[in-house]
Amino acid sequence: MSIRIDKWLWHARFFRTRAAAQHAAHSGLLRLNGRRVEKPSSAVHCGDVLTIARGHEIAAVRVLAEGTHRGQASEAKTLYEYVENTALDRDAPAP
Repeated sequence: MSIRIDKWLWHARFFRTRAAAQHAAHSGLLRLNGRRVEKPSSAVHCGDVLTIARGHEIAAVRVLAEGTHRGQASEAKTLYEYVENTALDRDAPAP
């Protein structure tokens, strides 16, 4: 199964509104498995790696579950895990 990226971002509480998640997808602030997302209807599957730019921060997360609704923050944290030791880490040694 899959879920729209804007809906998943809203369920996972990365954005306060679904409209804000849609705007992020349109503006190119998201990458899905290394590819730029340009449509909020892009499908997200379990195991995908999503890179999110918000302000001066960049977060890389692995999708663990699709989610069925927007729940509490503790429930939203079960939908993803942060990916560590990536090229996005500022403290990581250069290749």
